Amino acid sequence: MVTPESLDALLLASRAGDPAALQRMLPMVYEELRRLASRHMRGERHGHTLQTTALINEAYLRLADNGSCAVRDRIHFIALSSRLMRQVLVDHARRRLAAKRDGGARVTLTDQSATTGEDEVDVLAIDGALARLAERDAQQARVVELRFFGGLSVLDTAQALEISPATVKREWTTARAWLRRELRAQGAP
Repeated sequence: MVTPESLDALLLASRAGDPAALQRMLPMVYEELRRLASRHMRGERHGHTLQTTALINEAYLRLADNGSCAVRDRIHFIALSSRLMRQVLVDHARRRLAAKRDGGARVTLTDQSATTGEDEVDVLAIDGALARLAERDAQQARVVELRFFGGLSVLDTAQALEISPATVKREWTTARAWLRRELRAQGAP
């Protein structure tokens, strides 16, 4: 059985320099990472060459390469994993775009798991818009990363960012509206 204490102990060991701690932790959080990867993949185009397991593995390799010494707790681990998964998908879309001019993956700006095609945008466009949002308001960009890409609840996002749930709700609403306007202005569908 996975307990928060056992995860915290492994994170502490990893921060202390134990390279095997991250490997021992992976089976404990694998199902959560699988759900997270599935959430990321839901918005991708049909026939995407990356599968959920490959996305998890690629994100894990990046996490292992960077070391997990900065990971504070389970929520921070999930948030970091989500960011790495998004980076993997963005890198994949860039490579595909370079190989095929009209490439690119698609994601939506809604909380809903099913895509209706209504708020669909290119993953490279959303990545660029999110980078511009981070320059404008870093906290709003982090809220979008954690809520949308990470699938974290308002409470988990508040805990991860050490802000109130009311602030998360306000920042989430404002950031989504800004991103939609920015993407329309950039000509993204």
